[in-house]
Amino acid sequence: MHIVVNGWFAGQSTTGSGQYTDQIVRHLAAAGHRVTLVIGDWGLGTGDWGSGTGDSEAIGRLAIERLEIAPRWPFVSRHTQSPIPSHQSPITKLWWEQITVPRAAKRLGADVLLVPYWAAPWWQPVPTVVTVHDVVQLILPEYRGGRLFQWYTRLVSATVRRAAAVLTVSHASARDIVTKLGIRGERVFAVHHGVNGDMSAAEDAAFLDVVRAKYKLPDRYFLYLGGFDVRKNVDGILRAYARYLEKGGDPAQKLVIAGKLPVTDTDFAPDPRRMAADLRLGDHVHFTGWVDDAEKPALYALATAFLFPSRYEGFGMMLLEAMAAGTPVVTSKK
Repeated sequence: MHIVVNGWFAGQSTTGSGQYTDQIVRHLAAAGHRVTLVIGDWGLGTGDWGSGTGDSEAIGRLAIERLEIAPRWPFVSRHTQSPIPSHQSPITKLWWEQITVPRAAKRLGADVLLVPYWAAPWWQPVPTVVTVHDVVQLILPEYRGGRLFQWYTRLVSATVRRAAAVLTVSHASARDIVTKLGIRGERVFAVHHGVNGDMSAAEDAAFLDVVRAKYKLPDRYFLYLGGFDVRKNVDGILRAYARYLEKGGDPAQKLVIAGKLPVTDTDFAPDPRRMAADLRLGDHVHFTGWVDDAEKPALYALATAFLFPSRYEGFGMMLLEAMAAGTPVVTSKK
């Protein structure tokens, strides 16, 4: 089977959609399918990857990430397309999803077009399968966005109904898709994630020592690792930890908060450093900043428990990673 994949997020390992794209492309190729990844050529330099003129730091990072796709996926074809206009913007993304990718799928003679995130095209010249990880913007008011984003949500809600099949990552998300998008249940397929990465490093004592020293980890700690948008409920973690100390909890049991911290402190992405200061937690909370994927198993394995009381998740990959590392998990029902 020839599967053409929308590669908008290809190589962007700092995003959930990027990691999902990387893994599904890798495993489809390993299963013997012919896979063609359609990528854009903005800011990608010269050669088979095209030539672009993007000169911003962000475009440069994206160029490097996408150039690194080649050695990771030696059995995946890469088909470069130029969206119009030739720079990244909301219009570029829309043109890419609605015009460039379906055109490429038709021209390449695809048996299936796979869109690994919620952005199926309206025109579907070949059978189209789209992955909807969650419908958080239809569940939580904080995620509805402004008028432009709400219009985009209405568009992709309509296009997903035209798809041959809808993939999602959990039965909970499948129920939300059926309820919120009005899609028949027999067209929605829950395909669970596997563990993202090799967790055997969690058993390597020397590696654990290296990671503990690199991130200056305390001897004992509770761990949060993830994003900082409001649904992650990091404020709830900090308040619960403050209460733990107030009730006589061991002050040697620290709280480690890992992940790329917000650049600005907003209602949508509150800065946990400010929240910790408001709660007068001082040195009890340790912020590691960004953690390399290869070192995450050690952070999990060294923790007393992993805290993840999110208000809404499609799957919650970090829960699976923590359990695979042998770490107890404290989470919420959703």
